[in-house]
Amino acid sequence: MNFSLSQMPERTARPRTYGLTMVMDKGLSMNEVDNFIDVAGPHVDIVKLGFGTSFVTPRLREKIELYQRYGMPIYFGGTLFEAFLIRNQLDDYIALIKDYGIDYIEVSDGSITIPHAEKCGYIEKLTKHAKVLSEVGSKDAEHIIPPYKWIELMRAELEAGSDYVIAEAREAGNVGIYRGSGEVREGLVQEILTQIPGEKILWEAPQKSQQLYFLELLGCNVNLGNIAPSEVIPLEAMRVGLRGDTFSLYLNKDNRL
Repeated sequence: MNFSLSQMPERTARPRTYGLTMVMDKGLSMNEVDNFIDVAGPHVDIVKLGFGTSFVTPRLREKIELYQRYGMPIYFGGTLFEAFLIRNQLDDYIALIKDYGIDYIEVSDGSITIPHAEKCGYIEKLTKHAKVLSEVGSKDAEHIIPPYKWIELMRAELEAGSDYVIAEAREAGNVGIYRGSGEVREGLVQEILTQIPGEKILWEAPQKSQQLYFLELLGCNVNLGNIAPSEVIPLEAMRVGLRGDTFSLYLNKDNRL
């Protein structure tokens, strides 16, 4: 930090195991990656090349190598995994991961239907090649998963070897753990947290109101994902109580003016 302030929350430092900020890159240029890391690098833990954008991204290898030079873990969006899987090309996907030196793999079933035991089998298999992030929840707003099922799925995927389970929201933040309006399904979130450790969940939270909800609920070191590159610094300020929304969270009431 640039200067000293009292009554600040204790923020975890990179390399973090919790308090993660996962950023979604949906098509940054090489120059934009340079600028983004120059400004926000210390506050970014993982970068996701969103959905299937890596298939159409020019100079993909150079871009990945650029992130890697900055020591930034990077992975392909879960939609790309599903695209390979539905075409019976899982071995090709593993070869792709190895070829690009990718350290993380997202295993999801938001766009296709995979029997859960089979999904857990993929998780177990892929942990031999990289760290696994597995996503729970459907991208279909009409497909409502009850809380007990979220818990059951998350627990099984962690037991299969996932480092973290991702609570689905899409890049817009309007499905999965959110209603179509973007409002948090609070009962669902709180019930999940009775059974699944919060530090093992990566909550997709692209909207500021969603980020604020989780910061107020779980503190500055909650894992948040699908953050836009331009929102990393504002989010970090909000995490530590230096934005109006969280200004009073960490102040000692006895010592205020």
